[in-house]
Amino acid sequence: MEISSGKPLTIPDKPTFDKYLNKFPPNISELTFSNLFIWKDYYGYSFLEWENHLIIYSINFFKSWGKSITGKEDSIFFLPPIGPTPEKIILKLFKELDNLEIHRVPEMVMKKLHTEKEFERLNLYIYEDRDNWDYVYEIENMVNLPGNKYRQKRRWLNKFLELYNYDFHVISGDLIKKTLELQLEWCDVTECQGNEDLMEEQKAIETAIEHYNELGISGGIIIVDGKCIAYTLGERLNKETLVIHIEKAHIEYEGAYQAINNLFLKEFGTDIKYVNREQDIGIPGLRKAKEAYKPIHMVKKSVIFR
Repeated sequence: MEISSGKPLTIPDKPTFDKYLNKFPPNISELTFSNLFIWKDYYGYSFLEWENHLIIYSINFFKSWGKSITGKEDSIFFLPPIGPTPEKIILKLFKELDNLEIHRVPEMVMKKLHTEKEFERLNLYIYEDRDNWDYVYEIENMVNLPGNKYRQKRRWLNKFLELYNYDFHVISGDLIKKTLELQLEWCDVTECQGNEDLMEEQKAIETAIEHYNELGISGGIIIVDGKCIAYTLGERLNKETLVIHIEKAHIEYEGAYQAINNLFLKEFGTDIKYVNREQDIGIPGLRKAKEAYKPIHMVKKSVIFR
């Protein structure tokens, strides 16, 4: 494989990605064109087609951010190949290249890898990347919040519904601009400027909103007395699963996060069984919040390296 032949992601590349993703639907939150596109500048993604698979990688990610699991800044960052036999392509990549790490490898690919004879011969190492496991929930439970285990969530949701004169809208037209204004307000209140990670997220969100229609993502926004106070951006991940990429709310409105989650799923989750709410990236407060919604399962991911 000629690694230098890859090209950066652009909007006109969406049909190429859709071709692979529709034929080989992912179960990890990273592998949608929208998600890859909005984070392309942070990761420095390139892609190419090789051996009937779509290969997504970054030559400079570790040099820029120093997050290599081996500490080798010249290693190449890869995501799992998209195609019929990603486990075989992973092995070929390790035979073709010296310094590489393949991140976010889902459990189902790992199981297939362990059946390959070459896997042991290549002396590869595996790291279970708990911070990047996705949380998956049943939409029916997230909407209805049944039983004692959701009592606190119901309380917050009902408080919001009782306290505020709200409207929920699907994001389109002029509301796209209003969503960006809300995000800028949220970033100002949260003091993003003093946090490098939040600033990178801000750039990704601005890209998502700027290309909202072209990316084909779905969005919902809550307006209280004429003021936009919460929004969510998501999309279909696979036949049975919706994925939430972005969710923000003004916390001075009690229960706003519970409300935007509930109302968005009522609007967009009617014919879908599960919702993937992505990872907690190792943040204790975020992990606690995601666990509180009682995930039905986790999408486990690993890093492969040597």
